[in-house]
Amino acid sequence: MYIVSLTYHRPLEEVDNHHAEHIAWLKQYFQEGIFIASGRKNPRTGGVILVKSIERARLDSILAQDPFTAVAHYEVTEVALTSASAGFEALTSV
Repeated sequence: MYIVSLTYHRPLEEVDNHHAEHIAWLKQYFQEGIFIASGRKNPRTGGVILVKSIERARLDSILAQDPFTAVAHYEVTEVALTSASAGFEALTSV
C-alpha cells in the first residue's frame, strides 16, 4: 500500500481553481479500485491519498495525471501494514 502526501506550494485560491478536476480524477481511480481513501490535511496545507499496492511506475503515471500537479508536491511512501484495529483488518492485505 502507498501513502501519498500532497503539500500545496501555491496559494489556496489557485488550489481551488483545480479542485473540480482533482475530484473527478480521484473518483476515476476510486471507481477502478486503486484508491482506498483520501482527504484534506488539517490545517488545509494539502491532502493524503491511500493507494492499494500496484507497480510504482503505474502509480507515478496516475499521479502525473492529477490536476493538482500544478499546485502541489507529492511524497509517496510504500508501507506493508502487518497489524490493524478491529474493522480495519483489510488494510493489511491491500
